[in-house]
Amino acid sequence: MHVPDGFINTPVSAVAAVVAAGAVAVSLRGARRELDERTAPLAGLVAAFIFAVQMLNFPVGAGTSGHLLGGALAAILVGPYTGVLCVSVVLLMQGILFADGGLTALGVNIGVMAVVTTVVAYVVFRGLVTVLPKVRRSVTVSAFVAALISVPAAAAAFTLVYAIGGTTDVPLGSVLTAMVGVHTLIGIGEAAITAATVGAVIAVRPDLVHGARGLTAPLKLRINGRLVDAPTAEPTLAPVAARSPRRLILAGLGTSLLLAGVVSFYASANPDGLEKIAADKGIDARAEDHAAADSPLADYGVEGLTDARLSGGLAGVIGVGVTVVAGTGIFWAVRKRPTGEGEATSPSSVPENA
Repeated sequence: MHVPDGFINTPVSAVAAVVAAGAVAVSLRGARRELDERTAPLAGLVAAFIFAVQMLNFPVGAGTSGHLLGGALAAILVGPYTGVLCVSVVLLMQGILFADGGLTALGVNIGVMAVVTTVVAYVVFRGLVTVLPKVRRSVTVSAFVAALISVPAAAAAFTLVYAIGGTTDVPLGSVLTAMVGVHTLIGIGEAAITAATVGAVIAVRPDLVHGARGLTAPLKLRINGRLVDAPTAEPTLAPVAARSPRRLILAGLGTSLLLAGVVSFYASANPDGLEKIAADKGIDARAEDHAAADSPLADYGVEGLTDARLSGGLAGVIGVGVTVVAGTGIFWAVRKRPTGEGEATSPSSVPENA
């Protein structure tokens, strides 16, 4: 759903850039409450993973494909403020290095793909985990539904922006119907990827999943036929080494490199939802060439390499590397600093009875 240059007029693009800058500024402040020395590197990995999976377009029918947006995944794993930053970092890297998503439309893309998806997904997710049984399965089910809803919500948000500042005169009703319809199908793929990823992480390190915090169900005892809360014992802190996310980060980074460097070659070549609808409805009549079209990594290929598999794979690996370095640097800079030596936080947990 990357919006190219020329789809939205200059005044609305400028306003969108200001709004996006404000959202990023708020997220930088909010991320300080979500990140610490353990989770800051994890957030960098989440950004790199989103970059990698966005290279894997999957077919959704009628000559259209879709890819992960990532707002729901990031919000649930590392928190909503950090989630906005994760997707924003990905969009910035894609726009500057790979000529994917217009530079003048960067504010629109951040607003639609980072802010809307993250906020909508996290609101839906928190609402669901509040009412569902407090077990691990509820987290993955809530993640699935939240991700599913976030994608058509982003499509509707783009249509609203286009209604205000679109550069062509097209029937907005048909655009809205087409955008929401196609992106609902794409949302199913988004939901599956999000639920699978959240489920995999929560199975091995529930303490690192932001959306799983505070979901521990109290132990019940049956006394004289009545269920009562069991006395709570003081939590026993795991050794620091045991709580280190190093293994998870290395595994996630390896997976991201494999997806971007190898699996991406087999991604669908069909246009994505916005691209297909733009061509069908005439939205792209005034599309402009990308300002970074001459980038050596434009269109996810390395300039000078004639082997398509090698070119695309190397570009993907470079993208993952740049994104994880940039993201981790930002998140490490804004993380919450320890207030004193000897302090520790007990990792949150979720019951196993899923």
